[in-house]
Amino acid sequence: MKKIISFSILCVFALTSCSDFLDVKPSNQADSSVSILTADDALVMINGLMRRMTSYDYYGRNFILYGDAKGGDLALVSQGRGLDALYTFNHSASSNSYSGYWSHIYNSILQANNLIINIDKLIDGGNTSAKLQQYKAEALTARAIFYYDLVRLYGKPYDMDKTSYGVPLPLEPLDASVLPVRESVESVYTQILKDLTDAAQSQALLQPSSSTRGYISYYANIAMQARVYLQMQNYTAALSAAEEIINSEKYTLYTNAEWVNSWKSQFGNESIFELYIVPDESDLATGSLGFYLRRLGHGSNSAMGWFVASDAFVARLGEDTDDVRLGIMDNDELAGNSKYPSGRLGSCYKYSGSTSLQGDGKATATAVNIKVIRLSEIYLIAAEAALLKSPSDKEKAAKYLQEIRKRAPNLTPADENNITLDMIINEKSKELFAEGHRFFDMMRWNKEITFNDELLESSTITHREKTIDRTFYKTILPISLGELNANPAIREQQNPGY
Repeated sequence: MKKIISFSILCVFALTSCSDFLDVKPSNQADSSVSILTADDALVMINGLMRRMTSYDYYGRNFILYGDAKGGDLALVSQGRGLDALYTFNHSASSNSYSGYWSHIYNSILQANNLIINIDKLIDGGNTSAKLQQYKAEALTARAIFYYDLVRLYGKPYDMDKTSYGVPLPLEPLDASVLPVRESVESVYTQILKDLTDAAQSQALLQPSSSTRGYISYYANIAMQARVYLQMQNYTAALSAAEEIINSEKYTLYTNAEWVNSWKSQFGNESIFELYIVPDESDLATGSLGFYLRRLGHGSNSAMGWFVASDAFVARLGEDTDDVRLGIMDNDELAGNSKYPSGRLGSCYKYSGSTSLQGDGKATATAVNIKVIRLSEIYLIAAEAALLKSPSDKEKAAKYLQEIRKRAPNLTPADENNITLDMIINEKSKELFAEGHRFFDMMRWNKEITFNDELLESSTITHREKTIDRTFYKTILPISLGELNANPAIREQQNPGY
């Protein structure tokens, strides 16, 4: 952390340009201690936080691929195309540590810390504008998201061992000489919930009526609470948060006729939190998530077909040939070979807008917004929480599940007599495919993951077994050697096995 923190102190205001997102500039970019002088200055910082979330090290690509490649819904056809270790688990402290998650998210946290503290200074000085209050709430919610993602990458699942090491938990800008140590998983979750509830409870912060596109809204905060409570197995609280969103009727589920086309539009009626991708700025082009999920050679010789859907996912989605979600899938490079002579819908085009690369209305098909939280997920959270809470409410669970399950119109409808957790698990895979959830869910459910290694052309996997569970040490990442050298205080806190 020493390296990260000292870098952040120097660069906390050297934000990447976001001129297309808003056209205000900070009063003073040179001095971080006095840079935030007005609400407009704070908005520049909020904009920078949202922009950071679109990085290839985060929601712009690698974090989402992490969830599906490690979760078994994505697979490799050939090694050597890039990001193989997400699937092969070839991680060590010195190679393929994916330290970009750690460094990028911590830099984002320290920018959020700086923003929160400087807004508090303005408020203490008598500036209590609603805008400042709102921006503080957005920063608190963003910080909660950052810590939630970090603790799932580097810490054990909450119910597995909440006393084990989570991540360092700085809440203010630190001097470069400070060497923070890792806090427990439980401590990190406690702070996450504090940030979320502090933001949501403040009268002037994130009111239910506020909903600025591309930024964190009140309901994005509540949706994050639903996610976190579900992770912690607090099913009553998770259901309450999910139902607050559902019952607000602020968002509505796409109909079957709307679902496929929703991916080529921005800020649809299901989108609770969506990151805006700006052409020529945050557009990652050939490094984008959509590009990495395309079929080999589709639209460009640079499209390498990095990941395809696993056989298990293809079969799961194919249970009903009228499932509307098949409309965002297309043949992958395996289609037409001896094993798949009639085709193989293994390439996902959610982040290309459509299978014909239409994008979502911008100049390029790679500048497609990232839908971080959709209403569909909230229905699935409500279904799971209703089923697993004590006492179980199977009628309510089936009602919420069926709203998503009917996207496969020929499947037997869910009802209180047939609903099971496995039905919810399968439906979540189908609905949220390539949105970064599967691995973290499988760890939370304490399920085995079996990988589709048979798709590999000529390679073998040597860094994991074909089937793993959450006791496998590589299901959490190592802290990189560079970080251990920069912060000797956590050298003895390396994750076991590394």
